[in-house]
Amino acid sequence: MTGSGFIWSPALPGVRLYEEKDMKNYLLGLGMAAATLGVLGPVGPAAAEELNLYSSRHYQTDEALYEDFTKATGIRINRIEGKGDALIERIKAEGRNSPADVFLTVDAGRLWRADEAVLFQSVTSAILQQRVPENLRHPDGKWFGFSTRARVIVANKDMVPAGAIATYEDLADPKWKGKICIRSSSNIYNLSLLGSMIAEHGEQKAEDWAKAVVANFARPPQGGDTDQIRAVASGQCALGLANTYYYIRLKTSKKAENRAVADKVEILFPNQHGRGAHFNVSGAGVLKNAPHRAAAVKFLEYLASDSAQRYFADGNNEFPVVASAEANTAAAALGAHKRDPINVAVYGQNQALAQKIFDRAGWK
Repeated sequence: MTGSGFIWSPALPGVRLYEEKDMKNYLLGLGMAAATLGVLGPVGPAAAEELNLYSSRHYQTDEALYEDFTKATGIRINRIEGKGDALIERIKAEGRNSPADVFLTVDAGRLWRADEAVLFQSVTSAILQQRVPENLRHPDGKWFGFSTRARVIVANKDMVPAGAIATYEDLADPKWKGKICIRSSSNIYNLSLLGSMIAEHGEQKAEDWAKAVVANFARPPQGGDTDQIRAVASGQCALGLANTYYYIRLKTSKKAENRAVADKVEILFPNQHGRGAHFNVSGAGVLKNAPHRAAAVKFLEYLASDSAQRYFADGNNEFPVVASAEANTAAAALGAHKRDPINVAVYGQNQALAQKIFDRAGWK
């Protein structure tokens, strides 16, 4: 990790990952023009066989994913990694001279933030429209989801009787007073969940729910999803919320103490007799100033292929979006479940209102 906060990895065949100063020198060597942050935008014939990817993903399986894309197309990938919000700010600062072709990130809420900053361009692709479900992509083709994860209820097996809780709405029941652990209101996963509840119930009922959940907190919101699972396992609280892949990481860990944590909790897919569990996406879009637009569209179409879908889902123990793609083994082991069919773009559209509701509810 460099002082800029971005993560860099060794180069693989067909995949170039640069530290910022190395990226600058490389692009200078191709005769680029200076950009806002010292990263240069590509010009010239050599750039036609390249793709510049800004990604907040950094999983080992992604290396094979990118390498296979290069083998199939001859297009080399130059990759810069960082946190999603930081990359959005970087692209905004670089402006029209940004070398970025594709922005890849997790959560529809962050994809919405990039879209609100007018960073994406619309893509019309028969392949993407056919293979990516309509509710997992932007209505105007600004971005597409390529894997999904559920936000599930985590229950302590010894403290929560079977069948005692079945829905997100049940978390507001006073019988759980002092028994819920959860992340902060500014967390994008919680904002997206509340965004879906606003769409389902309306603003007032969503706020009533948030206030009731706050009254049931076992402690002030703190930590990440893994911290909530550990707190539930230890008995500090009876219930929590977490994305499925955090549980899978513990369940499949090489460390016995992590597996022990997973064994003490139960994962519940909520609202199975109603709208279904809340699902979110990891996704990507072509940036409006992309210097290699054709390559960028090819890359998105590649991510929707069956082979790439398995790599993509395996990277973070998620579920593929394409029905014909082979499922991630650990995610599939969680069992069959019903999913909320809402278009995930709604999470972002309701994000600002969700934060206001959390603030009014006293959800820190």
